[in-house]
Amino acid sequence: MFEQVRFRVCGRVQGVGFRYSTQEKARSLNVLGWVKNTPDGCVEVLAEGAGAAVEALIAWCGTGPRLARVNRVEILTRTEADKPTFGEFSIER
Repeated sequence: MFEQVRFRVCGRVQGVGFRYSTQEKARSLNVLGWVKNTPDGCVEVLAEGAGAAVEALIAWCGTGPRLARVNRVEILTRTEADKPTFGEFSIER
């Protein structure tokens, strides 16, 4: 069983390598999905994988890379799936 969570990370998260660091962390956890900047200055993530791995990514995003200053993480959706939807974790433009 896979868990899929869509969430937003707000604060100083653009221009600090947040997307690239998130991609690296997700890949190390075997989490699939994507990360992208949003027009309001936040970062949005769609993470899919084993529940513990997805939760570990969400927890990591609560701090982010060294130069980031995270104010909040908002869970937007949380669902379960029988099989993965994505083949990798990518950075969306």
